[in-house]
Amino acid sequence: MNKNRIEAFSDGVLAIIITIMVLEIRAPEHSTFESLLPLIPVCLSYVLSFIYVGIYWNNHHHMFQVVKKIDGSVLWYNTMLLFWLSLIPFATSWMGGQSFATIPVASYGFILLMCAISYITLQNKIIKLEGKESVLHHAVNKDNKGKLSMACYISAIPLAFVSPLISGILYIFVALIWIIPDKRIENQINKI
Repeated sequence: MNKNRIEAFSDGVLAIIITIMVLEIRAPEHSTFESLLPLIPVCLSYVLSFIYVGIYWNNHHHMFQVVKKIDGSVLWYNTMLLFWLSLIPFATSWMGGQSFATIPVASYGFILLMCAISYITLQNKIIKLEGKESVLHHAVNKDNKGKLSMACYISAIPLAFVSPLISGILYIFVALIWIIPDKRIENQINKI
């Protein structure tokens, strides 16, 4: 199967996700700086989610740069990833609209956890299809960043019931470790 369609479809879905998120930010009714204050949590949640969607787009792009073959199951695993990513605008709007209240912050973490699980599942399916000698397998073999991210999400969800701020810090931490360019796949390509 040709991988170009899966890449184009994924790019389109991710572009729509970002568009939906920005459309959720409503302009204030008044023209004062004070009228912007209630938008601070909404904008902060948008920025964080925009970064997350950008990270997924970037990593998805890099992963598919080295993919040689796909099958129908890869299409479904990719669709599962897109499903969870498509819930980010809902969680973003709820979390920002409720000023980072406990349940929305925990729900946001659950969706991020499911995105991570879906991405790793897709990655593992591609590795299984292409074999242990694939570029992707060599690039992500240890995946310490992925394991650390999962641990942070799993911790942040229940911690939201103790302190939503601690959960938020964990979400920001994960975003920061992924926003630093990940050269694993590029390094493997350069070895070829």
